[in-house]
Amino acid sequence: MKNKRAQHTFRAFRSRNYALFFTGQSVSQIGTWMQRTAVNWVIYSLTHSAFMLGLAIFAQQFPSFLLSLYGGIVSDRHSRYKILLITQTASMIQAILLAILILTGHYIIWEILALGAVLGVVNAFDVPARQPMVHEMVSEKEDIPNALALNSAMVNIARLIGPALSGIVLQTWGAGICFSLNALSFVAVITSLLLMKLPKFAPATVKKKALAELVEGYEYLKQTPAIANIILLSVALSLFILPYDTVIPVFAKVVFNGNARTYGYISSCMGLGAIGGSLFFASLKKGANLRKVLLLSVVILAVGLILFSHASYLPVALPFAVIIGFGSLLPVSVSITTIQLEAAPHMRGRVMSFIALSYFGMLPLGSLLVGTVSQKTSAPLTMLCQGIAGLIIVALSYKILTKETAVKPTTEEPVGAEKI
Repeated sequence: MKNKRAQHTFRAFRSRNYALFFTGQSVSQIGTWMQRTAVNWVIYSLTHSAFMLGLAIFAQQFPSFLLSLYGGIVSDRHSRYKILLITQTASMIQAILLAILILTGHYIIWEILALGAVLGVVNAFDVPARQPMVHEMVSEKEDIPNALALNSAMVNIARLIGPALSGIVLQTWGAGICFSLNALSFVAVITSLLLMKLPKFAPATVKKKALAELVEGYEYLKQTPAIANIILLSVALSLFILPYDTVIPVFAKVVFNGNARTYGYISSCMGLGAIGGSLFFASLKKGANLRKVLLLSVVILAVGLILFSHASYLPVALPFAVIIGFGSLLPVSVSITTIQLEAAPHMRGRVMSFIALSYFGMLPLGSLLVGTVSQKTSAPLTMLCQGIAGLIIVALSYKILTKETAVKPTTEEPVGAEKI
């Protein structure tokens, strides 16, 4: 029975290309979370400002907001495989430059912010290509929901391991080594891409102007409110709830009187909860009501934030961090999976660019908002307000989302459209 359950949970590994991708990304994501943790800690250690933490996240994510819609068009027009090779190589170069900057010791805060902005530009093209490309990697199309769920599990296993390793490396060798290890981790994902065997890309025979394609994507969302309302919910979550991680370094250093390892422990507990959420999502039975799962996960996240905001002793706070991790993973994963399954094939890149826009556009603004409020009040009060806001958002969204029925995407694609 256990063997059958394991085969069900990991059935997407039957596809060689996906197994390669999963392996390479697993290594790379650990490095990414090490770098993310180290950047936040370096900035807070230099400035002791929650506002600067918010500004750092804004600098990294706002370029993605500006370019993500165009990134979706590029994803629909060109080979997503080649796009990923370029973006992953560019991300490795960014990590190398960041490592050199820190290891030489000649850096100021604005240089770190500028390199974060460079990564934001890269991500604007990487995300809209990487998510839809799962459809090309998985040979058995009924395994696609499982593959998308396993992607989330992989990211959050890295979210568990990466911050813990980063905390140890920061305390022992410093941030420069964290960034160097992240640069090295990209070798794994680039190698996995080079080993894949994918069908030859067939570009669309008729190409419209970029603005026309953007308008077409917007009109498609207007005609499919079941998808559009999920994106609107993502906007609200990204602005008010998900930027909670902006104040986590403040909790680690000020509330719990800790150091980089303390920050690593908190982030890793959140990663542990996210793994639980990923495995729960991957094990959902076919036909599960994903919209109800989405709303329930936001409730869990909100409760976790409220409980964590009241904790003043680290061992008491860590279980609440696990709850936050469980609740924060599912809204993003469920939203992406629902949209991937329901969007028309020739619209997936553009629809993914809108969901990316909702996160990349609102998260940086939300981070600035959370950082500013925390600077003027306190981190615990800010997080408490975020938890209450989460419950309000669920109450306002419940009737709209639960009354909607899933969209059945057309199986027909325009002539010359990319086959996936």
